[in-house]
Amino acid sequence: MSTASKSTSASAARWTRRGALALLPLALAACAQSRPLPAVDPMPFAATPAPVAPVTMSPLPNFGSGPSNEARYGANGVADEPFPVKPVSLNRLDQKFLKQTVPNDTGEGPGTIVIDPHARFLYLVQDDGTAIRYGVGVGREGFAWNGQAYIRRKLEWPDWHPPAEMVARDPHARPYKDGMPGGPGNPLGARSMALWQGDKDTLFRIHGTVEPYSIGKAVSSGCIRMLNQDVIDLYSRVPLGTKVVVRS
Repeated sequence: MSTASKSTSASAARWTRRGALALLPLALAACAQSRPLPAVDPMPFAATPAPVAPVTMSPLPNFGSGPSNEARYGANGVADEPFPVKPVSLNRLDQKFLKQTVPNDTGEGPGTIVIDPHARFLYLVQDDGTAIRYGVGVGREGFAWNGQAYIRRKLEWPDWHPPAEMVARDPHARPYKDGMPGGPGNPLGARSMALWQGDKDTLFRIHGTVEPYSIGKAVSSGCIRMLNQDVIDLYSRVPLGTKVVVRS
C-alpha cells in the first residue's frame, strides 16, 4: 500500500457511518468526471469500439447462497485488512448480485474485465471457459462512458480528494479540501482501480462503497461501485494493465 493510501486506526474512528453517508453524494459526484473528458489516445486495436449487446449469463449449476456466501460476506469474511470490513446482510441484496461463477459468454479472453452497466454486472474472464461475476452499482443515467480502457493505477483504502470546483460550491466538501484519509467511512471503500485510455485518465474508477445495498442500482454519478468484499477480491486477481471493456 502506498503511503498516501495509509491511515492510522485513530483516523478510522473519526469516520462514522452517519458521516460517510452524508458525504456519499459528494464522493459519487467526484468519482465521475468533473469536467469534459480530454481527448484520448486511441487503443492500438480500435479507436472507437463498436457497440455490443449486453451480456446474458446464468449461474453454473449447483451455485447457491449457502455457507460460502455467509462466510464470504460475514463478519469474518475478510482478513488481514488495516480497517474492519463491514459484513453484508444477504437478505437485503438480490442473490444474483453476489459473487459467483458463470459460463463465459462475453467473447473476451482470459484476464479481461467486462462491465455490463445495464445488467449491473462485472465479469472477470477465467481461462477455463467461465467468468467470475460480481454485482455492481452504476450511475443514474446508466454509465456515461463506454469502450475499452486499462487499469493503470490501483490503491488500497484510497484517499478521497474532492475537485476544487466542488469544494468551492459545496460547504459539505470544504472540510475535505485537502482530502479524506482512506478508512471504513471513506465513500470510495476498500479499493480503487483507475481506468485509463492510452496516457489519459478517463476519471472513472472501479471502487468499493460504504453503502452496500446500493449494489444493483443506478445511484451514482458514473463510477462502478462494488461490495467491499468483492472489490478486495477483484483487486487481488487483476494486475496493472488489465483490459476493461465497458458495454454500451
